[in-house]
Amino acid sequence: MSGFVTKPEPVQVPGLVHLHTGKVRDLYRTESGELVMVASDRMSAHDWVLPNEIPDKGRVLTQLSLWWFERIADIVPNHVISTEVPVGAPADWKGRTLICKSLDMIPVEAVARGYLAGSGLTEYEETRTVCGIALPEGLVNSSELPAPIYTPALKAAVGEHDENVPYEETARRIGAELAAQVRRTTLDVYGRARDIARDRGIILADTKFEYGLLDGELIIGDEVLTPDSSRYWPADEYQPGRSQASFDKQLIRDWLVSPASGWDRYSEQPPPELPAELVERTRARYIEVYERLTGTSWV
Repeated sequence: MSGFVTKPEPVQVPGLVHLHTGKVRDLYRTESGELVMVASDRMSAHDWVLPNEIPDKGRVLTQLSLWWFERIADIVPNHVISTEVPVGAPADWKGRTLICKSLDMIPVEAVARGYLAGSGLTEYEETRTVCGIALPEGLVNSSELPAPIYTPALKAAVGEHDENVPYEETARRIGAELAAQVRRTTLDVYGRARDIARDRGIILADTKFEYGLLDGELIIGDEVLTPDSSRYWPADEYQPGRSQASFDKQLIRDWLVSPASGWDRYSEQPPPELPAELVERTRARYIEVYERLTGTSWV
């Protein structure tokens, strides 16, 4: 069993219809058909949405996505219409809300990997492949790959794992031409972002995107190149052969599976409350990667 420890009740806003409560984002529709995405401060780990929130996390994700959308706009258009908070919405929605175009979403998590980590590392250790892509012998935890690879996944429901699949499976599901466009765009965006991050002393190990179609045009949506959708490592601490210090929720993941938490992730019991010190350290990591990438101070 997994999912929400306590699923929040959606905020009711005049003129908005609540559509979905996700791990992090709440989704609404306006009377004129636009989507309203609100990034909460919820934190998920090990297939659970945890009882604690991380202050400012939703705003960091939203503002960093907007920053990246500007820098990849010549590669692929995005779904953002405006950042105005709808009339009647809570003041807390400021800075974490996007008014977006309604897309016909493509049922594929588009993943680009430049380094060997996570589920890619697990598969490589067993088969020397990642999503069916053969890789050379001798790679270790966090090795840089000879070239970035595209390793799609099928998106899972809350509380379930996304399923890595071969590229050919996505071509079968969405058509060869669209699958090729998604793969090409994903690798182009990853390459752009990897180079920008590298100039700022950060390694972008891997990332995932979601796309939709609008009048036949490929549009990138949801969040993009955030610490929740990407694996960022400090370049000055990088050392292949071990796990890296990540600008994300890794501190929380590690604590939850440590004896300190007293929690068995394979039981049916929900995870415990996080210590206040761990919440603050995690918040600081999100803010640090925002500041290092954008070159601006978080206020």
